[in-house]
Amino acid sequence: MFDITDHAGDPVTHGRATVNGVRLHYVTAGSGTPLVLLHGVPKSWYYWHRVIPLLSERFTVVAPDVRGFGDSARPEDGYDMGTIARDIGALMTELGHERFAIAGEDWGAAFAYAVAATYPERVTKLSFAEMLLPGFGLEDWSALTADNVFSDHFLWHVGFFHVRDFPEMLISGREEQFWSTWMKNETYNPAAITEDCVREWARCSAAPGGLRAIFEVYRATFTNIELDTGWARTPLPMPVLTIGSSHFIGEESRRQMERTATDVRYVEIAECGHSLALERPAELARVLREFFADQP
Repeated sequence: MFDITDHAGDPVTHGRATVNGVRLHYVTAGSGTPLVLLHGVPKSWYYWHRVIPLLSERFTVVAPDVRGFGDSARPEDGYDMGTIARDIGALMTELGHERFAIAGEDWGAAFAYAVAATYPERVTKLSFAEMLLPGFGLEDWSALTADNVFSDHFLWHVGFFHVRDFPEMLISGREEQFWSTWMKNETYNPAAITEDCVREWARCSAAPGGLRAIFEVYRATFTNIELDTGWARTPLPMPVLTIGSSHFIGEESRRQMERTATDVRYVEIAECGHSLALERPAELARVLREFFADQP
C-alpha cells in the first residue's frame, strides 16, 4: 500500500468495518468537520491521494472504498445507489459521525447524492462533481449519435459495461492497458493518470470479482433511474456545490443538481478533464475548502 500522508506528514489511517452486510476498507486523515470523499469508476480511495493532504488540516477526511472497489468486499449484489448510500451512512455511524459533509466525483458524485437524499438530516453539505445521474442524462450521453461521438464526452462505455459477461471476458488480463487508455482519453492532461494510479486500479479490478463488481454498478442503471426520479420529488435541503471540468461534463453538473436541490452553486475548473482530483488537485481542494469551511 502507498505511503500517503496528511498535511502534517503523518500517514493516513487505514481501517475496515462491516456495515450494512458488507466489509468496507477506508482511510481517515486529519481533524475537524467530518468530510466523506467518494471515488468513481474504476477507482478507489487512492483517487483522492493528492487532495487529502490539502484538506486534512481543516477536516476529518473519510475516504472509503465503495463496495466492490479497492480493498472492500465484492458481494454478489447491492450495487445500486440506494444500497451504497446505506453503506456509507452506516460507516459514518460506525465511525461516530452523526452529521457530515460529503463530496464525490463521477459515480462517487451519484453515490454522494444518494447519501444526501437518503439522509438529508445528516448531510450538511454536498459537492457533486462531473457526473450525470441515471434518469437525468446518463443514458442520453451514452447514445450512438453524431453529437455524442464528436464531443469530448461520449459515454460509450455505459452500454458496454451494462452487458453481462462480455466486458469481463474482453478486459480480463488487460486491466492495465484498458483502464489506462480509457481514463487518459477522458482527461485534458493524460499525464495526470500516472502509473501508480493505473497499477492500483488494475490490481483491484484484477482481483477475484473485481471487474464484475465494477460493471454491476452499470447493470443497476434501471434500478437507479427509479431511485433518482423518486428522490428528485423531494429537493435536497442542504447547500450543493456542483463542479465541472472545462473539457468533459462541465456545466451539465449544475443542471443535474438544479433538478434535485434548491440551493445550487457551480464552479468550473479550467484546463481539466474528467479526473479533477488527479489533474487539478490544488484547485479542487481550494474550491472544496471554501465551500465546506462554514458548516451549518
